[in-house]
Amino acid sequence: MVKSRAWQRMLSGRRLDLLDPTPVDIEIDDIAHGLAFLARWNGQTRGDFAYSVAEHSLLVENIFSFLNPASKPKWQLSALLHDAPEYVIGDMISPVKASVGTGYGELDNKLAAAIHLRFRLPAMIPQSIKGKIKKADRISAWLEATQIAGFSEVEANKYFRKPEMSIIDRFEIILRPPVEVRNKFISRCTELILSLT
Repeated sequence: MVKSRAWQRMLSGRRLDLLDPTPVDIEIDDIAHGLAFLARWNGQTRGDFAYSVAEHSLLVENIFSFLNPASKPKWQLSALLHDAPEYVIGDMISPVKASVGTGYGELDNKLAAAIHLRFRLPAMIPQSIKGKIKKADRISAWLEATQIAGFSEVEANKYFRKPEMSIIDRFEIILRPPVEVRNKFISRCTELILSLT
């Protein structure tokens, strides 16, 4: 019996097995490219460019670093890469993820572990750090919802919890072309990797 194909060829030339990913087949350029061309909110955002997962990831890392100024570069990198598996499995809004069942989550976890190991992070991020990244992610979702996704503040507060005014006033979403976002993602990732101790 012939085994079904479960790999995807990346632009780097790597063949990434989605069911059994290995760190050696993961490249930052592939992640950055995939995330920069992947729209959040299923593309339902205002502006001339889609709001990409790469742009979201940069914002989450920025918020995380603002809220946790003494955080180590490895945790900043973890925040930047928090949605990295989506470069091959795509982005789904939370209600759809919940209805799909455990399959998506299992793929996400396997890919996340391989990505973390590739960039010298723990395969499993400590819960205390994951909680801080999740907080930054929720803040990002509120900002995105109100600034570009058409939510009223009342509606956004219901789903994402309103952040403090100091945070709302500090972060403004500006849409950029995918290539610019891809390059910024690579640059920030490289900077953090080089600062790991």
